[in-house]
Amino acid sequence: QQQSLAMQLLKLVLSCLSFDFIGNSADESADDLCTVQIPTSWRTIFLEPETLDLFFDLYHSLPPMLSQLALSCLVQFASTRRSLFSNPERAKYLGNLIKGVKRILENPQGLSDLGNYHEFCRFLARLKTNYQLGELVMVKDYPEVIQLIANFTITSLQHWEFAPNSVHYLLTLWQRMVASVPFVKTPEPHLLDTYAPEITKAYITSRLECVPVVIRDGLEDPLDDTTTVFQQLEQLCTVSRCEYDKTCTLLVQLFDQNAQNYQKLLRSSSRNPLEITVQEGRLAWLVYFVGTFVGGRVTYTSTDEHDAMDGELSCRVFQLISLMDAQLPQSSNEKVELAILWFLDQFRKTYVGDQLQHTSKVYARMSEVLGITDDNHVLETFMTKIVTNLKYRGRCEPVISRTLQFLNDLSVGYPFYCTWLNFVEHLTFHTPMFPQSKHFPFLGMSDNYSLSDLKCRTAFYTALTRLLMVDLGEDEDEFENFMLPLTVSFESVTQIFNSSFEQEEAKRMLIGLARDLRGIAFALNTKTSYTMLFDWIYPAYMSVLQRAVELWYREPACTTPILKLMAEFMQNRSQRLNFDVSSPNGILLFREASKMICTYGNQILSLGTLSKDQVYPLKLKGISICYSALKSALCGNYVSFGVFKLYGDNHFDNVLQAFVKMLLSVSHSDLLQYRKLSQSYYPLLECLTQDHMSFITSLEPHVLVYILTSISEGLTAVDTIVSSSCCASLDYIVTYLFKHLAREGKKTLRRREISQDGQRLLHFMQQNPEILQQMMSILMNTIIFEDCRNQWSVSRPLLGLILLNEKYFSELRATLITSQPDSKHEVLDQCFRNLMEGVEQNLLVKNRDRYVCNTEVSRR
Repeated sequence: QQQSLAMQLLKLVLSCLSFDFIGNSADESADDLCTVQIPTSWRTIFLEPETLDLFFDLYHSLPPMLSQLALSCLVQFASTRRSLFSNPERAKYLGNLIKGVKRILENPQGLSDLGNYHEFCRFLARLKTNYQLGELVMVKDYPEVIQLIANFTITSLQHWEFAPNSVHYLLTLWQRMVASVPFVKTPEPHLLDTYAPEITKAYITSRLECVPVVIRDGLEDPLDDTTTVFQQLEQLCTVSRCEYDKTCTLLVQLFDQNAQNYQKLLRSSSRNPLEITVQEGRLAWLVYFVGTFVGGRVTYTSTDEHDAMDGELSCRVFQLISLMDAQLPQSSNEKVELAILWFLDQFRKTYVGDQLQHTSKVYARMSEVLGITDDNHVLETFMTKIVTNLKYRGRCEPVISRTLQFLNDLSVGYPFYCTWLNFVEHLTFHTPMFPQSKHFPFLGMSDNYSLSDLKCRTAFYTALTRLLMVDLGEDEDEFENFMLPLTVSFESVTQIFNSSFEQEEAKRMLIGLARDLRGIAFALNTKTSYTMLFDWIYPAYMSVLQRAVELWYREPACTTPILKLMAEFMQNRSQRLNFDVSSPNGILLFREASKMICTYGNQILSLGTLSKDQVYPLKLKGISICYSALKSALCGNYVSFGVFKLYGDNHFDNVLQAFVKMLLSVSHSDLLQYRKLSQSYYPLLECLTQDHMSFITSLEPHVLVYILTSISEGLTAVDTIVSSSCCASLDYIVTYLFKHLAREGKKTLRRREISQDGQRLLHFMQQNPEILQQMMSILMNTIIFEDCRNQWSVSRPLLGLILLNEKYFSELRATLITSQPDSKHEVLDQCFRNLMEGVEQNLLVKNRDRYVCNTEVSRR
């Protein structure tokens, strides 16, 4: 009973200390950054040293389940806002915290419990989060405590398999302490130059030592969790820069030792695969370390000596690249290759381009050993590595994807990379897509490759086109030459379609073509270059894509790349689709998109009812892409949609009807459950309500009910894209209704036709008043009682709803007030009065802004 009481009391204290006192809604996932905004009235309790002593005593005396709660409370005590204390009081409070830390580390028995260990690591991280290094070094026991913390950290890193998630907090502590060193002005020694190199050494050696254990015992490899690895490496790079010469000396020694052992194993007559794998695992870690430390260079603290050390380390990785590539195609290690690509990217960011003078000392040693004298030579090495990976590692999707990402990153910075012209020529004109795809196997269409392997092609052609367009400019002949491999392939598909064709061959070719073209289209962000692509594909090859969607609508592996290609074509990025005034291309493009969306929509609805696991891949994913394409067209400002009705063209009406048919086949729950679908449907609906209310008013009542219900349910969505689009759509509908009523009140002969246009919607709303009333209730409750992250969007439609439903607003206001305790009635009533203060009976911009401002004031 006593333990149960103690547990409940500790939980109560923890809840009080964790309360969001000022309503800042801190992100719980970033708890190491949290500051607890303790009320000033609690100040006297926090100033009493017995308060902290009590919780430290509870930790030492209670069993693990309860001592963990005591430590959780201490984490919050360590996060108390600084402004609660004066400077002397804060120093005294920090001294008590440090004294408690020392006591725990001198008696570490309780830390063998996983929960206690984790909370203690969080506690240490909070110390540096809330206190400056200059304050910590002034504490009486600082030298002893920093040594204890360093020993504790080293022990923790050496036992890498124990509580790996807690290491983040320890590295956070050391990262922030080392980062603060340049700003410390106190004469007392911080001692980090003594302990930081030891922490770095412990992390490096522990990771190397874990490799044989992981391989021998079949454990989960830490390198497989790249998110955690990169996060820890980012923290470590700051720590490693303290006494950087010691870090580099250690890393050079370990790299040379392991590289020599690896070479011996390769030359051995009796090659042991297990030992080679272990050695490659260690080399992978070492390459990650070198990349991290090189990438951690900070301009204002780096010296020529540090750059020279980076050159020493980089030499070894470039030599390892040559060693690994010499073994191709017989053997290759994925982890080493991924580590090398990480290093190359870090080296590019740090030492390649205009961000650094070419006289950097990093190239001095590299010039002696490798003949690499400047960043142009480095780019040639990059080029060779990329080509080698694309040629020999086509079956290793992670390596190919990362290689292409590296190529893309390089292509974005093209102005600095003149040497890429030779590379472009090599890639473009010596590797036609299908006849000679043996050069780069991932471009091939062999049955040995799964369809998912083709995804890499989009990134490849994006980078290739981005590089080419800078040099090609407006040269149409050169563009045709660049597109020649795709032209040949499209002609082949066309011939296959016109004969009794082999479906699988045509299908795989079209999937590859769609992915290639999407990559090319993505990179063409000027009107001139995009027009060249449009003239190339229309009308010659559009019909092939249309036919493919009609034939293989049941196979998302085929339809998804084609639909995504069309969606990319519809994107008016950088105004690239603003064709000349004499050009019909905008309308022609929309007509093709309309045909494809209608074809896909009609065909996909013939599938009938699908199982839960099939409904998204077979149906909803394609619908979401169609909606995304249609939204891009409606918002792109390159088509005058009134032209279609004027000239009797039904493509616009057809695509809107396809939108409705597809929508009615989707349940409301699916609309919100599948994120990609909701993020394409709701913005599309916003476009329709903004510019095409005549279409909305023409819908059948059951369709209107569906759409308005979807808006109502989306108002409370967690995704702000969805909720904001719902608010905007509702605002456009309400504004349309309000303006219609205003016109009805002063009807003239000139306004009669416009009034009739909205009469149907008005009649529907009068028949179903509960729809708008429910949405008003939802928005009002959101504004008053919930954490509203998009308050401006939520407030916007409320004024129109209030003006259309003044009677219901009065009832809702009375209900909300009476639902609160009596003590809050007067306050809430005053808030409602303030809400409408100075607000007039119109929806002019100035009046709306006044209402939104009143809403903000009332919330406060």
